[in-house]
Amino acid sequence: MPDQDLSSVIETPFDAALSERYLVYALSTITARSLPDVRDGLKPVHRRLLWAMRLLRLDPTGAYKKSARVVGDVIGKYHPHGDQSVYDAMVRLAQDFALRYPLVDGQGNFGNIDGDNAAAYRYTEARLTPIAMRLMAGLDEGTVDFRATYNGEEEEPEVFPGLFPNLLANGASGIAVGMATSIPPHNLTELVDAAVHLIDNPKAGDRELTDIVKGPDFPTGGVLVDDKDTITRAYVSGRGAFRLRARVSTEREKGGGWHLLVSEIPYGVPKSKLIEQIAQLIADKKLPILADVRDESDEQVRLILEPRARTVDPDLLLESLYRLTDLEIRFPLNLNVLDASRTPGVMSLKEALLAWLAFQIDVLVRRSRVRIEKIDDRLEILAGLLAAYLNLDRVIAIIRSEDEPKPLMMAEFSLSDRQAEAILNMRLRSLRKLEEMEIGRERQSLEKERDELAKLIDSPARQRTRLKRDLTTLKEKFGDERRTSIEEAAVARDIDWSAMIEKEPITVILSQRGWIRAMKGHLALDQVAELKWREGDGPFIHFHAQTTDRLALFASNGRVYTLAGDKLPSARGFGEPVRLFIDLEAEIDIVQLLAVRPDMKLLVASSDGRGFVTSGEGTLAETRKGKQLVNLRPGGSVAVVRPIPDEADAVAVIGENRKMVVFALSELPELGRGQGVTLQRYRDGGLSDAVAFRLERGLSWALGGETGRVRTETDLSPWRAARGAAGRMPPIGFPRNNRFA
Repeated sequence: MPDQDLSSVIETPFDAALSERYLVYALSTITARSLPDVRDGLKPVHRRLLWAMRLLRLDPTGAYKKSARVVGDVIGKYHPHGDQSVYDAMVRLAQDFALRYPLVDGQGNFGNIDGDNAAAYRYTEARLTPIAMRLMAGLDEGTVDFRATYNGEEEEPEVFPGLFPNLLANGASGIAVGMATSIPPHNLTELVDAAVHLIDNPKAGDRELTDIVKGPDFPTGGVLVDDKDTITRAYVSGRGAFRLRARVSTEREKGGGWHLLVSEIPYGVPKSKLIEQIAQLIADKKLPILADVRDESDEQVRLILEPRARTVDPDLLLESLYRLTDLEIRFPLNLNVLDASRTPGVMSLKEALLAWLAFQIDVLVRRSRVRIEKIDDRLEILAGLLAAYLNLDRVIAIIRSEDEPKPLMMAEFSLSDRQAEAILNMRLRSLRKLEEMEIGRERQSLEKERDELAKLIDSPARQRTRLKRDLTTLKEKFGDERRTSIEEAAVARDIDWSAMIEKEPITVILSQRGWIRAMKGHLALDQVAELKWREGDGPFIHFHAQTTDRLALFASNGRVYTLAGDKLPSARGFGEPVRLFIDLEAEIDIVQLLAVRPDMKLLVASSDGRGFVTSGEGTLAETRKGKQLVNLRPGGSVAVVRPIPDEADAVAVIGENRKMVVFALSELPELGRGQGVTLQRYRDGGLSDAVAFRLERGLSWALGGETGRVRTETDLSPWRAARGAAGRMPPIGFPRNNRFA
């Protein structure tokens, strides 16, 4: 508008403004939400949860309080985000199957290993665990800095100072902007031993540390099957992945039978999802050697896997389950954390431990300095009290005779204001002689403590010794045995899945309108003709196959789709539209359907007279969308797909102009995908049919009618030419439909 005030409008390029604002958001997400701090291993939401619970006095020995109270304090004072996200973070801190060393002691339904959600926060109660108290130990001793909360009304610690390696002990995961973190949990005893080793040998090699920290230690147990070199490489680079398997044993039954018992499942895999995966395999008949899965779990996981027969190889069944289900997973390692300067970066195991130890040394020094300040304050007061006891009668006289005794006392006995105030605040009962002796002993004790602290601050060696002693105490109190065992095993081998399918003969039948069905057994041609068809439909393609076969469907648009013989609908009724199994548009025609073997060869030709040879393996596709096999020119389509006999050495091609050419099969290239080369040149029309055959046996074709007679032309020299020739009229008696078969 002309009269609008535009003085507040700043002209700037849109991309610059967007980049600047997005960068601010990204940095906020990285440093204040998604990545843990290497010093205490916590994200801000977890730190604020524990801090709020501490202020609510939810000590391990105290009573529980409603989780809603905790969540309310957190989002109201420290973390202005959604209540559900805060409660979800709190729930995870209480789950003993999610955290190796839980920081919250929950009462009520906090979810389970099946994957069920926790109850609403109005129903559950919580308090802190002893480990959480250890993580926050020292907050009142000046060991860390505090900062104002988002509204400036409260204060919160920037980091927790407690002596507990939470980052590696409990792990962390998070997704920021442009970076992520994924740290598995570890065993506290191993971490403490590694930390002590680094204190004594700061230049220790990474392999030395992996001799101590053998690998992740998940709360749900399981078996780590990577070799030592793989684990070491992951810890050295800070990036990698660990192969984790369920703990499975073979239990023998009376009578010679057996079943598999799953007693521990991989970390982070809901038990219900795992059972659903296995049950789906059985329902889809993708693992015929498995008969049933039963859940007999109580507090301990107990899954029973029944084989189809006692003759099934247990190792084969187990390898199949590892490949097809989450009985084996890969847990990623991405040790991306914030260092002491709040800078994100990927650390190695050694770097993370050294950073944590450096922080603990800093905490130790800061605690000692704050304690010295408090001791000095107390010693000042004690010196004043001792001066009063030495001149007790004069002190009493001054207090009785003077209206303002403090200035006179300070002048006469050289006291500070604090000392004089302490004397005036003494109780009469403190004038007993025993009190004077106690003050002397306290003064002597404090002077000794101060001397030890001063030596500690000045001596890095003393600091390391003290830290080692504290770490040993930590291990004795909270250390435990490893739950995840390490048993090196090879990657699950490739399984011939066709061997899992019961091999049965079938007859595959495809109708003209694209309805497909499979009948048990190998039917004769007259039996197929007698089948029932939908009105206006009829037979198109039928052939004998096995349930273990893979079928390739070739479409006129150059795409090829794969169907499994054992997944075809039964012959009850009219079958089902083949387009239900693949993503094939209704306007695209079906050219060919046949059973393929990986080692077979196929002749593929398009309507414009181009073609090539491809392998059966090259036609197999893994998705419903299939794969592009033939790159067609505008207006072109796939006209012919035929298997090439093993003994074939020649190709015969006939066009719509009824001219035929014969040339050597070796002139055609073998391609996995492409347009191919020119087979025959046309002035009008296009390719009608093509076939590969053995030249010395001649070219055969049916004479038509019901006699079943076949004519063979052995002398093909008149039609022999180089690939791409125009050709000449076919032999007398060649079918009028221009088809070889």
